[in-house]
Amino acid sequence: MFSIQSKIIPTACRLLATSLLGLTAAGALAQTTGGAALVPIQIGVIAPLSGPSADFGVPMLNGVKLAVDEINAAGGFLGRKLELVVKDDGANPDQGRKASEELAAQKITAVIGFCNTGVAAKSLEVFQNSKIPLIIPCATGTQLTAKYPAPDSYIFRTSAKDAVQSSFVVDDIFKRGWTKVAVFADSTAYGESGLKDVTAALASHGLKPVHVARFPIGVKDVTAELKAARDAGANAVFSYSLGPESVAIALGRKELGWKVPQVGAWALSFPAYVNVAKEAAEDTLMAQTFIVEQRGNERRTAFLNGYMAKYKLKSVPASIPAAQAYDSTYLLLYSLFGVRSASLDGPAIKASLENLKKVYYGAVATYDHPFSASDKDAFTANMLLLGMVKGGVVTYAYPADIKRNVFAQRKQ
Repeated sequence: MFSIQSKIIPTACRLLATSLLGLTAAGALAQTTGGAALVPIQIGVIAPLSGPSADFGVPMLNGVKLAVDEINAAGGFLGRKLELVVKDDGANPDQGRKASEELAAQKITAVIGFCNTGVAAKSLEVFQNSKIPLIIPCATGTQLTAKYPAPDSYIFRTSAKDAVQSSFVVDDIFKRGWTKVAVFADSTAYGESGLKDVTAALASHGLKPVHVARFPIGVKDVTAELKAARDAGANAVFSYSLGPESVAIALGRKELGWKVPQVGAWALSFPAYVNVAKEAAEDTLMAQTFIVEQRGNERRTAFLNGYMAKYKLKSVPASIPAAQAYDSTYLLLYSLFGVRSASLDGPAIKASLENLKKVYYGAVATYDHPFSASDKDAFTANMLLLGMVKGGVVTYAYPADIKRNVFAQRKQ
């Protein structure tokens, strides 16, 4: 590590290891002794490291690794190293379920995981029943944090759920006068959830989609559906898919010469869309939690510098899952320091996450009580930015957000 990060992170970790979080000396001693060698704390990570979603699953894992390396370099958790147990779910629900069961059988301390809504949905009960805290840094399906009553739930999330993203984008396009919206959603759980949330967001403005198109993942040609949307009078296309399918929509619009805006959730910022659709992606609008530009605050700049140095990159593709996973790892660390007993068990970590004593100044946001017993989602609409594709990169849709983004937003 270097630059700002090399000074900030070790200092933060040392401060956390003191009584600032209210740990008693006896409690700290109990957590760090009891044998000649300190036992590492095992943290599970589940992500699509192969298959169609690897382009954002790998950055998610890399964000966790970067944070763990920093934490361990600064002494870990009271002298105990964090040790990752990594599983590849391949964007496959059954493979993800098997990986989750393996981690639960291993009695892992906590898990950071999932990029795909459908994969996560099939595994939630494994963690809930095992009382293992799960922090989701990537998957956005609204239903994931709603499956269990909030006070009992072990499912936490640091990505902006689809209901928040959809409302945010619909509110914006309504102000622009784009009130005849066609919704194109893939047939996965992600697409199903997104369609439901976009429809609800439109209904809040007294609107209905003028056309709804559903399609399987991997589709290459949606010309017929685009023509139907055009004939229905659509003046905006809201696409809900993870990249390649949205490319088909963008290229189809270009081929038809149909110059209507394409809008959507954060997935429209992924390289699988922007870099492949190229000119057809120009002016696309999407919800964002993190925009890669060096005009942010020093915490974001330090994260980007650290990430690029560690992985020898000149830019950070799929920066949102990387940054959110990075922050999730530190939030988990903060929760460990908040446990007041010698046992770092699931219920104790869950209770600590719900009542974090210290504010974490992260790469994506300022986390001031991001979770509670009644709310397991860390993001609210005020924390979102509207991104726009310009010249093949995602930038700010509104110049005013450049200045606003210097100050990391807090949950409302």
